[in-house]
Amino acid sequence: MGVLDHISDLCSSSFSGRRKFRPKELETVEIKVRIDCEGCERKVKRSVEGMKGVTQVEVDPKQNKLTVIGYVNPEKVVRRVRWRTGKKAELWPYVPYDTVPHPYVPGVYDKKAPPGYVRNVEFLPQQTTALARASSTEEKVSTAFSDENPNSCSVM
Repeated sequence: MGVLDHISDLCSSSFSGRRKFRPKELETVEIKVRIDCEGCERKVKRSVEGMKGVTQVEVDPKQNKLTVIGYVNPEKVVRRVRWRTGKKAELWPYVPYDTVPHPYVPGVYDKKAPPGYVRNVEFLPQQTTALARASSTEEKVSTAFSDENPNSCSVM
C-alpha cells in the first residue's frame, strides 16, 4: 500500500491547484520621498510600518530617504508609500560617487543628489551612458599643446 499511497499523493497534489510556498528574501528597500517637516516624516514612517513582512523602518529627512527592511516586495512598498501619503515616491536612484566610473557623464550628475552621491547609471537609458564629448573650443585648446600637432607651442 505504500506505493499506491505515494502515487495518489502525487496525483492529488498536482491537481489540487496549490502552489508551493516560496518564502521571500530579506530585503533593504530605499525610497526617495520628499520630507518637509516632522509631520511628513511621521506620515511616511506610518505608511509602511503596518505592512506585512516589514521588520524595520528608518527615515532620513535630510536626504529625503526612507529605508525599509523586511520580507517585502520593493514595488509594493513604493506603491504603498504613494497611496498612503499622496507623495511622489521612487526607488532610491543614487549611488556613492566612488562607484561610478564616469560621474560627469550627461544624466549621471544630478544637482539634487545628496552630497557624495550621483544618479545610478543602471536605471538610465543606454543613450545617456556614453562618455561626454569635448566641445570644439575644448578640442582646439587641448590640441594646441599636443605633441602630435606640428604647429603646437614649443614651450611645452
